[in-house]
Amino acid sequence: MKQLLTTGIILSRTDYGEADRIITLLTPDYGKLRLMAKGVRRIKSKMAGGIELFSISHITFIQGKGDMGTLVSTRLEKHYGHIINDIDRTMLGYELIKQLNKTTEDEPETEYFHLMQAAFAALDDPTIDMELVRTWFSAQLLKQAGHTPNLDTDTAGNKLDASSRYDFSYDDMTFMLHPDGAYGADDIKFLRLVFSANQPTTLMKVQGIATLAGRSKQLVQFMTQQYIR
Repeated sequence: MKQLLTTGIILSRTDYGEADRIITLLTPDYGKLRLMAKGVRRIKSKMAGGIELFSISHITFIQGKGDMGTLVSTRLEKHYGHIINDIDRTMLGYELIKQLNKTTEDEPETEYFHLMQAAFAALDDPTIDMELVRTWFSAQLLKQAGHTPNLDTDTAGNKLDASSRYDFSYDDMTFMLHPDGAYGADDIKFLRLVFSANQPTTLMKVQGIATLAGRSKQLVQFMTQQYIR
């Protein structure tokens, strides 16, 4: 049978039998793959190092007749080892993997692979604020799913004003003018940044970004709960 090559990120691993594992990978060119990794739990397995979590690996596999193929070989490209040195970053990493795995279809767009890769790189850097990573990741999932909020005009169609206060309508994904609203210019600025193409490494260069992330994370979390399943 024809062997295929790709690059993968492990989303889940399930022990099977005495020495095997069923793994789910996210790839840039084949979407999600479910592969049987035979004998990978044996001490001398040459494939074990290539299916670690928080890693990018080159893999060779054979497609099956059903929904599961067979892993042939692996070669580790990049392991984000600093993540597992910090329990909080490790737990957040698990959370982001689980969230992406749950919300993506069998053939997700290539952008999801690059999103997960960028999230690993950010979590691997201890200088990058964790709440910023969490909020940025959720914002990017919303954006990829077509649920970017309107950050230009309010519910009346007027341009958002830096001197005004706003509340947020989750039904319309738009700010609405309110004299005692919870959100102001800094919050809108932050949302524009996290919904842009900028990655956490770049965002950390913005003065006060960690404070802004802490203030606006609840708003992004509510959006995620409403639109990302």
